[in-house]
Amino acid sequence: MSLQPFHLAIPVYDLPAARAFYGKVFGLAEGRSAEHWVDFNFYGHQLVIHEHPKTASQEHAHTNAVDGHEVPVPHFGIVLNWEQWEALAERLRAFNTSFVIEPYIRFKGQVGEQATMFLLDPCGNALEFKAFKDINQLFAS
Repeated sequence: MSLQPFHLAIPVYDLPAARAFYGKVFGLAEGRSAEHWVDFNFYGHQLVIHEHPKTASQEHAHTNAVDGHEVPVPHFGIVLNWEQWEALAERLRAFNTSFVIEPYIRFKGQVGEQATMFLLDPCGNALEFKAFKDINQLFAS
């Protein structure tokens, strides 16, 4: 599957903390930057953190129930391969990351079975990382 890279710009109210989080904790390569924004290579996609006052969703996360968990909305992330997902979960644990939803297998034994984890960046932006043993089930119903 060949995809075009996406561009996502998100607000952060503490640029130095967010820069350290995405750069050091995730190990993302930094691209261009200026006084109020920083580009990162987010698994081949362009993630830009922009300094911005705290938003309502950063102040108070809303959730939806999914598979017995309260999933934060809005959120963003990436679908990794299984080995990348496992390595990221271990990396995040090594940095003593606080998870909103600990890494686990969702929809076990069902169509769309997937590994998933949720966490917040230092500014309250919710992220989800997932993986499918069978990537063909990504859009299965």
